[in-house]
Amino acid sequence: MFDKKFSDYSYGFRPNRYAEMAIIQTLEYLNDGHEWIVDIDLERFFDTVNHDRLMNLVSKTVDDGDVISLIRKFLVSGVQIDEEYKETVIGTPQGGNLSPLLSNIMLNELDIELEKRGLRFARYADDCIIMVKSEMAAKRVMRSVTKLIEEKLGLIVNSTKTKVTRPDDPNMKFLGFGFFKDYQADLYKAKPHQKSVENFKYKLKLLTRKNWSVETKFQVERINQVIRGWVNYFKIGYMKSVLGKIDTHTRVRLRTCIWKKWKTAKNRRKNLIKLGMERYNAYKYSHTSKGAVRIAYSWVLTTTITNKRLASFGLISCVQHYKKVHV
Repeated sequence: MFDKKFSDYSYGFRPNRYAEMAIIQTLEYLNDGHEWIVDIDLERFFDTVNHDRLMNLVSKTVDDGDVISLIRKFLVSGVQIDEEYKETVIGTPQGGNLSPLLSNIMLNELDIELEKRGLRFARYADDCIIMVKSEMAAKRVMRSVTKLIEEKLGLIVNSTKTKVTRPDDPNMKFLGFGFFKDYQADLYKAKPHQKSVENFKYKLKLLTRKNWSVETKFQVERINQVIRGWVNYFKIGYMKSVLGKIDTHTRVRLRTCIWKKWKTAKNRRKNLIKLGMERYNAYKYSHTSKGAVRIAYSWVLTTTITNKRLASFGLISCVQHYKKVHV
């Protein structure tokens, strides 16, 4: 149905194209000397797409009138917000299967214009960066591309977030990645952005909260799911030391959860003995007045609920999984 060729520079929501490819392409440009970045931010893209402009582009690609009519109905179908129906006179319904495809049709026009100008860029859905060789060129490109997007596509560029920046700027984030210069290798490399790391740590924090009354086995399964998903996404980045710290912190929090689940001094004594602690010490520390976190950090649990025991229980290591999938 949609036979129009998409740009080789765009990666979002397309068959056999994914975020990792966009990051690899970006690194190639950066290491080829295009070290100034124009970071384009489209303000609420899915909420501001003009229906008439979009349908005009669709009609150039699709010959079937019934299909065009169906797409138009999809766009104006409205949304349900707090049990109240709201019309959608602009924008595309987020979460729908058709929205990503329609966004690519709209932004493919941007790709074509950028290619005509011979610019190096990478786009994933509405997230787009352009790489040039000088600050002056970057400022010139930012002005011209902003004008192009607003006048030709009818979209809104967020002037406060669209900026000229450098790869190693701490605020520079593309698809969750940041970049840094490896001066020894004289190459730019990718790493998870600090905000992405903080979001990962927060997810693990929620899964290791002390008052979550679930079986430890289920808890570990959920932790593993988050670890695998996050590490698999960022596997091309460099993050071994960061993951080591996260591993340590996650184990401490999981030991805290296990200690809390033992609840009574009797259960704690029984479990400590089962895990190999001498009876006198097991009795002594099962009655301790120290908090669960202090106990989790102490030798009481680090020598009984060891890393090896946690691994045998099913907990995967961020570092070990990263070593397995890193490319």
